[in-house]
Amino acid sequence: MSRKKKSRKPGSNPEPVVAVTRNRSQADVDGRLRKRLKKRKGQKSGSRHSEGKAVNQSTGGAKLDPRLGSKKKIPLIVEPTKKPTKVERRLSAEQELEMLENDAQLNVLLDRIESGENLGAGLQKYVDEKLDRIEKLMNQLGLMEPEYDEDEELDIPVAEVSAPSKKANSDDDLLSQFEDIDMDQFKG
Repeated sequence: MSRKKKSRKPGSNPEPVVAVTRNRSQADVDGRLRKRLKKRKGQKSGSRHSEGKAVNQSTGGAKLDPRLGSKKKIPLIVEPTKKPTKVERRLSAEQELEMLENDAQLNVLLDRIESGENLGAGLQKYVDEKLDRIEKLMNQLGLMEPEYDEDEELDIPVAEVSAPSKKANSDDDLLSQFEDIDMDQFKG
């Protein structure tokens, strides 16, 4: 008997091919789908390089590659910051004081207060903040005169009034004056 070469063609094999069909449950179908998707997880190899070029060409270079980083120039030599001198600080305080005095909104609100009108909480807070700042600036510039109450002038101890107004010539004189002060006078 002669030897017959095997073939994969369905018609060449004399035995009939029986097709088996299975009834699969929904759980089996879902499991196979998950397995197939799990196998194909991730990007294709080399997609990082080819995809970036295609995106840049299509958008006209509008979107940059996120791996490149910032294009902001970094100074190699750090220059020290110059602190303002006392004269410059004084000038800036004078300018700020002048700006506050010429503030139109503040002037209108002050006029309303003088006419006896009650302002809301927000406007009153604004006026108080600005007036406090003006007072601080005037104290800083030395434009504010110290205010004396009439009650304070009457409470001056007699020892201070009767003390001689001559200036001490040496440290010993000052020390002796300090030691002679009666501290009980100042207790209230």
